[in-house]
Amino acid sequence: MRFSKLRLNGFKSFVDPTDLIIADGLTGVVGPNGCGKSNLLEALRWVMGEHRASAMRGGGMEDVIFAGAATRPARNFAEVSLIIDNAERLAPAAFNDADQLEIVRRITRDAGSAYKVGTKDVRARDVQMLFADASTGAHSPALVRQGMIAELINAKPKSRRRILEEAAGISGLYQRRHEAELKLKGAETNLTRVDDVIDQLAAQLAQLARQARQAARYREIGESLRRAEGMLLFRRWHEADEALMGATNLLRDRTTAAAQAERAARDATKARQGAEDALPPLREEEAIAAAVLQRLQVQRDALQDQEARARDMIATLRARIDQLTRDIDREAGLNKDAGETIARLEWEAREIAKAGEGHEARLEAAQGAAREAAGVLQEAEAASAQLTEDVARLAARHQSAQRLIDDHRATLAKNEAEAVKSKAASQAAATALGKAEADFAAAGLAEAAALASADAAEQALAAAEVARAATQTQESDARALRSEAEGGANALRAEVTALSRLVDRDRAEGGQVLDLLSVQKGYEKALGAALADDLRAPAVGADAPTGWASLPDYLQAQALPAGVAPLADVVTVPAVLARRIAQIGLVDAADGARLQAALQPGQRLVSLAGDLWRWDGFRSGAEDAPSAAALRLQQLNRLAELQRDLDAAAAKAQQAAAAHDALTRALQDCTVVDQAARAARRDADRAVADANRAASRAEADRNLSQGRLESLGLALRRIEEEAMGARKALAEAEQAAAALGDLAAARASVEDVKMTVEAARITMMSRRSAAEELRREGDARLRRAQEITKEISGWKHRLETATKRSAELADRKAASEAELAEASAAPEEIAAKRAELADAIATAETRRRAAADRLAEAETVLRDTGHAERDAERLASEAREARARAEARADAARETIAYAAERIMEAQEVTPAQLLDALGVPVADMPPVATVEAEVNALKRQRDALGAVNLRAEEDAKGVQVEHDALVSEKADLLAAIAALRTGIASLNKEGRERLLTAFEQVNDSFGLLFTHLFGGGEAKLVLVESDDPLEAGLEIMCQPPGKKLSTLSLLSGGEQTLTALALIFAVFLANPAPICVLDEVDAPLDDANVTRFCDLLDEMCRRTDTRFLIITHHAVTMSRMDRLFGVTMGEQGVSQLVSVDLKRAAAMVA
Repeated sequence: MRFSKLRLNGFKSFVDPTDLIIADGLTGVVGPNGCGKSNLLEALRWVMGEHRASAMRGGGMEDVIFAGAATRPARNFAEVSLIIDNAERLAPAAFNDADQLEIVRRITRDAGSAYKVGTKDVRARDVQMLFADASTGAHSPALVRQGMIAELINAKPKSRRRILEEAAGISGLYQRRHEAELKLKGAETNLTRVDDVIDQLAAQLAQLARQARQAARYREIGESLRRAEGMLLFRRWHEADEALMGATNLLRDRTTAAAQAERAARDATKARQGAEDALPPLREEEAIAAAVLQRLQVQRDALQDQEARARDMIATLRARIDQLTRDIDREAGLNKDAGETIARLEWEAREIAKAGEGHEARLEAAQGAAREAAGVLQEAEAASAQLTEDVARLAARHQSAQRLIDDHRATLAKNEAEAVKSKAASQAAATALGKAEADFAAAGLAEAAALASADAAEQALAAAEVARAATQTQESDARALRSEAEGGANALRAEVTALSRLVDRDRAEGGQVLDLLSVQKGYEKALGAALADDLRAPAVGADAPTGWASLPDYLQAQALPAGVAPLADVVTVPAVLARRIAQIGLVDAADGARLQAALQPGQRLVSLAGDLWRWDGFRSGAEDAPSAAALRLQQLNRLAELQRDLDAAAAKAQQAAAAHDALTRALQDCTVVDQAARAARRDADRAVADANRAASRAEADRNLSQGRLESLGLALRRIEEEAMGARKALAEAEQAAAALGDLAAARASVEDVKMTVEAARITMMSRRSAAEELRREGDARLRRAQEITKEISGWKHRLETATKRSAELADRKAASEAELAEASAAPEEIAAKRAELADAIATAETRRRAAADRLAEAETVLRDTGHAERDAERLASEAREARARAEARADAARETIAYAAERIMEAQEVTPAQLLDALGVPVADMPPVATVEAEVNALKRQRDALGAVNLRAEEDAKGVQVEHDALVSEKADLLAAIAALRTGIASLNKEGRERLLTAFEQVNDSFGLLFTHLFGGGEAKLVLVESDDPLEAGLEIMCQPPGKKLSTLSLLSGGEQTLTALALIFAVFLANPAPICVLDEVDAPLDDANVTRFCDLLDEMCRRTDTRFLIITHHAVTMSRMDRLFGVTMGEQGVSQLVSVDLKRAAAMVA
């Protein structure tokens, strides 16, 4: 099968329908980081059945659906289809009817994935098996994603074995073995269940016989119980009828008493009503008197409040008059103070004006003197700055010259010291060089000896591996034979065990004559039909009541009809059955009816199928269920046959086990020899490696000594030249320092100029302070003059308004005195009104008290009549309750008699009169209820003592027997299926080992060649480790690039590891080429030279296999070697698009 096209729709960033053409040769996919190139590989794995969301770089499988972008809405589904060319008809049979297959996987949000092959809906497993049989799939090593090379490098040996499984094409075989193991486990579980169910059914058949006897006893007790229950029901109905008559008489008496009590209650109610009618006028009079009294008391309280308010008003007016008098006196004093203050402020203003005369002239003179002093200070500071800068430059030149002299002196001293050290080191290096050359010669001799030992160890290891491989093949065959033999023996043993348990359970009953006879195979039903359940009886002595007793033979035996064979010829029985067996004949089913009439008393005819004809005319057909005795005889014969088969199978299994054990020991011996050879090889390799390291170390020491000696000579010449240069530079620096001026004199002149600048600064500061003081005094006089003007204006306004305020206060005092005179007359008028109200209140109190006395007398009368009414009502209520109880008793009696009649109808389906007639016993002669009830309870206890009774025991027994026979047949089928599954698993294991070892040899050879091709030399090989069974062993990669020692893959550099992993992947292609190989940026760790080798290898793989390569790359060299290129772009943010270029066609057009 060849992959031809991959179509994506809504898958991750490929929102629009996109087709990726997969043609022969090399197809490249290029594009910037993050544009969606790896999504093509993930789409290919996804359509092949990948079910892990993490492998799709998502948290859930729905993450593969386009989630939306800035300009595109999210999609609700994703679909990927893979077009496969099936012209050669290599697909599985279910899909091999078309030249082209289209595998489609579609996922919808909240609905899961669905698969189709063409137009047919299939399961995910069907798709996975389709690709597994084609040596590819979602987990194929041929689909190399980013980081997979590193995973292969860092994987454990057992994880790497999957590569060999792909090469051997046994991925599908592993799946089928797993399915077979699951089926085997399920079959063994079902066998255990069937054994348990068969045991249960056998026990159930034994119970059904006892249940039939219990059913007969149950029916007998039920008939007696029905008659006793009928008598009990009638007696209860009769008692209920008598109770109804007594309750009716009592109800009549209670009804008369209740009527009398109700009349007395009505009379008491009328008396109470009269007393209530007399109360309202009395209550109205008492309320009116109380209201008059309340109104007068309110008026009295109001007069008291008026008197208190009048007295408060008088006190308030007197206080107001006193306050107004004090305010008038205060205003007069304030007017006098205002005149004095105005005079004082006008004098102060005149004094301030005199002091300000000539202020502007004095201020201008002071400011001019300050400006003159500032100009002098500025000229002095400029001269000082210029001189200071000149002195600083001179000091810097002195310091630079001195520092240069010191540096040259230090350099000269250092060069002279290093020259001495270099001469001593040159002498030591010459000595070390001589020693290194001697060590290198000795290491070369040791390396030659180690290589010779390694070659010898390699030859011994090859011989040991050949012997071990041959022994391992023989051991695998022996293991398969042993597993097959033990599986058959175990199946027979399981069936023997089940039958033995069944037979032993029946024997546990003990004493059956069935255990003392034997019958030839095929005649079990005939003997079972002849004797049936009589075979379960024991052999007994002459005095035993039940069983087979020994009797002497007939004096004259009755002959069987002509043409009838005696059953005794095929049966071996004890002496107690000799008389019975002698009268049983064996005939064909077609002759039984014809010969039945010729039978003598006691004789019987049976057929092989189990038909029975008896001398008295009874016959039984074979189509009826076989008797338990026949089944037991069949089981005994089957057990004996199985026991013989088991002994033979056990002997065969023992022989196979002995042969397997012998080969296992031989394999262990070969393994020990192989391990010893490998240890010797490792020791030899270690010796070679040690010798190589010693030679390399000696060579490195020699080269190092030579280089060091040359370096020291060059360094000595350089140091001497630097010392001469340092002496010349020191002399020049000393001459330049002597030519510089006197620094001390320059610094003294700078100090003199600084003193002149300070004197000018002090003069300027003093003159500036005097001018500032004059300005502040002028500003203070101006502010005070303004404040005086404002205060004088305020005091004059206040003096004008004081006269008006004094007149207003005098008017308010006169008005308050008039109000005081008017308020003083109010208390006398209020006292006169209070005396009049006191007389009226006394009169009203007397009237209210008289009305209250009359009302109390009327309420007493009402209370007495109320008590009398309640007593009458209570007596009437008691009478009514007694009547109600009598009615309830009568109703209960009627319900009881009705319920009793209903119970009789439900239980006996007759009326009480009909029940009395059916019982046939007069009422007077019936026993008491307690006696009848005791009899009923006794019968119920007898019935309950029987426990659960199966009234359909006989019918159930037939159904259980049919089910038992079906399960026995099913058990035989299960045993056969288990044996077949075990044989199949052993065959799958054998085939897997053979194919895996063959693939290992092919991949190992190809891997060594490809490794040598990629590295331009060296060697590499694959080793099975961790187990002697290839199906359980791990895969270790041993490699030795040119110029390096043999080591494992993990010890190589990154580029070497990548090339080695690629060599292994391509070696798998050569052993079992996959239809497609996807390499996602595997050339990233490689340099240009190795990328060229990698591309050469791809071209070689295209020539040697039919594999189609899809290369995702960023490398320009790889792009140039592709047959066609697809570019993945992301013009819109989050949306990938695919463009293509056919490089071969483009090159042809250019040419």
